[in-house]
Amino acid sequence: MQQTHSLASVLESWRSFLEVCRTGSFSAAAEELGFSQSAVSRQVAGLERETGARLLHRHARGVEPTPAGEAFGHHARIVVAEADRAVRAAHAADAVVPERLAVGATPSAAASIVPAALRRLVDDHGVRWSVRPALTAELEVLVASGELDVAVVTDAPPGLQADSQLRREVLGVDEMCVIVPAGHSAAGRDRASLAAFAADTWVEDDAGSAALLRRHAARADFEPRLDVDAVDLLGKIAMVAAGHAVALVPGLLAGSLPRDVVAVRLADAPTRGLYALLPTRADPPPPIVSDVVRHVSEALSLTG
Repeated sequence: MQQTHSLASVLESWRSFLEVCRTGSFSAAAEELGFSQSAVSRQVAGLERETGARLLHRHARGVEPTPAGEAFGHHARIVVAEADRAVRAAHAADAVVPERLAVGATPSAAASIVPAALRRLVDDHGVRWSVRPALTAELEVLVASGELDVAVVTDAPPGLQADSQLRREVLGVDEMCVIVPAGHSAAGRDRASLAAFAADTWVEDDAGSAALLRRHAARADFEPRLDVDAVDLLGKIAMVAAGHAVALVPGLLAGSLPRDVVAVRLADAPTRGLYALLPTRADPPPPIVSDVVRHVSEALSLTG
């Protein structure tokens, strides 16, 4: 009678063969997989019967794949990896919508595009959500630790950190602008050069933003006079509204400023990239998180 094998048992034997090739030892592979050495040996022997080829050289120092084993292993790795992705995708598609979605965002994104995107999420899924505003460096830690499901971050100084626990999806590019009090001489202009504000006092709220301003001011051949400090983005805007200073801010804030603050677009505008930050442990991400990324990207495109 012809012997039949389930898909699970076939994949199990292919995984065993790949682990033997990786470790160079039946015993080491068995320990990694949680099987007995004899079980792994039987699985590999079964593969050799099914392929009709000798897949491993067995010698005193261990084992190594034959040319036939190398050829089989190349394709086996692809099949096993795709099988794992298929299982993860099925789990993600069947996942129950979480009771509350935890989203992080830089302060400017939290005050503009993220609430707009989450409004659509509520309409689509009825999910409850929370937004945690923070700087990019803190958001990277929170996503990696699992405290946040997704975060909207920027590559502005000090930039994004490489971390195997995180992956990034590009959302788009944001043009910076200068905000001025309503009575400022530049308030009625469509676009201005950054150098047009060389004589103004500037306000900043963190070292990264100050570094970005100094870098682009140097290109415009002036040193910004940073005589006013603010504790956060809201305080920065308040200082401008009160007439104490001007400030360089993300362009995506232009539609959410108070009436006594005017955004002036720049002819030589600095730009910064915006990204969705996701944990690699959830790859692919749950559909609801993918929806957040898509809605935020669409909201950003409307600010251009």
